[in-house]
Amino acid sequence: MSDEAGLFERLERLERLEARLAQVEDERAIEKLVASYGPLVDAGLPDEVAELWTTDGVYDVDELYMGSADEVRAMVTSDAHQGLIGRGAAHFLGPAHVTVTGDSARAVCHSLLVVHHQERYLVVRAGVNLFQLVRTPEGWRIEHRTTRALDGRAESRALLGRGVTGA
Repeated sequence: MSDEAGLFERLERLERLEARLAQVEDERAIEKLVASYGPLVDAGLPDEVAELWTTDGVYDVDELYMGSADEVRAMVTSDAHQGLIGRGAAHFLGPAHVTVTGDSARAVCHSLLVVHHQERYLVVRAGVNLFQLVRTPEGWRIEHRTTRALDGRAESRALLGRGVTGA
């Protein structure tokens, strides 16, 4: 192999390695974003929770629809949420299955809401979370999060499948 051919091969190898590293970095950043929701919402940090979303990002939960980061912020400061975390609550998310395609991505994971009640901890909700994310100048942000209870309904199971397969 000529020196020129060897150099070309090494450059191609370096480009493939850089692309693989960028993919892993994107996946890891999204996993961290998803994992940060629970600690931030349980700490009652409205601005930090809202910053996980784009300005016009949607958070669609069975019983609540939030159509912007400002509405997410308002949920965190609401009496209902403050009362929940004031009594003791833990939002667990993950691990997330992440698929990145250029500047957009999807992630799917399970979640549990555990609350403190009469000296015990109770799991009061098990859910599925499907995230649609977008790369912004500030990093990855949630464009749309759909959360549904895992209560046997087909819609919840379909979100799990769609999150992994994309179909």
